[in-house]
Amino acid sequence: MSELDKNFKYQILKEPGGEGLLKCFACGTCTASCPVREVDEKFNPRKIIRMAILGMKKEVLENEFIWLCAGCYICQERCPQDVRITDLMGALRNIAVKEGFIHPSFVAQIDFLHKFGRLYEVTEFDNKKRVKNGLPEIKHMPEEIQKIFEETGVAKFVEGEQ
Repeated sequence: MSELDKNFKYQILKEPGGEGLLKCFACGTCTASCPVREVDEKFNPRKIIRMAILGMKKEVLENEFIWLCAGCYICQERCPQDVRITDLMGALRNIAVKEGFIHPSFVAQIDFLHKFGRLYEVTEFDNKKRVKNGLPEIKHMPEEIQKIFEETGVAKFVEGEQ
């Protein structure tokens, strides 16, 4: 275990989505209602929240579980303390990216977004099908995406940008 960071919880509280962190009293309703937990019993939102409150910053930010939240909001709907757990996981991911941690499975997606402005490359064939069906062509727009990547700090994760 690394050194505890007593200010980590305050860093989370300042991040959009992290405001309700300290309302959690660790009842476990989030974990019991989580569909990701049904697939992977190691996924435990309650434990992640406890670790964050205790200041286990490195362990939380390097943990793959903050990236596995499905964003279904079931935990938020059922939380008796109205902790916005899905939003909290998003806040933890944002902090992780700012601090240089990202789950490897997202690097390929980031690379595609950076190159093509979407998660897949739109080919000439795709655009011909669109036009044939009365839809407009999809334009290549990486300049806007690149600007967003630069301003958010995500560009450092793109291949060739490090």
